[in-house]
Amino acid sequence: MAINDNITVLAGKTTTTAPDVETKSTIKHATTGKVYADELEAEADVINPATDTKQEDIKRDVAISVNKLPDILGGSS
Repeated sequence: MAINDNITVLAGKTTTTAPDVETKSTIKHATTGKVYADELEAEADVINPATDTKQEDIKRDVAISVNKLPDILGGSS
């Protein structure tokens, strides 16, 4: 899952568009380590009566990579 929003960041008196960032989300079972393909698969495991998986067992991690931040502090007033 990637988060791709076009957001304008207001820093001082100038506006700078948000930098391109790469995100990677991982949904996994905290105890067994099973990695789910998406939220729907994790939810199906929670509601499946054949498993003892609870909502608290589902862990979500998001890794964010920013190649270069814009120069938002370089100006003077």
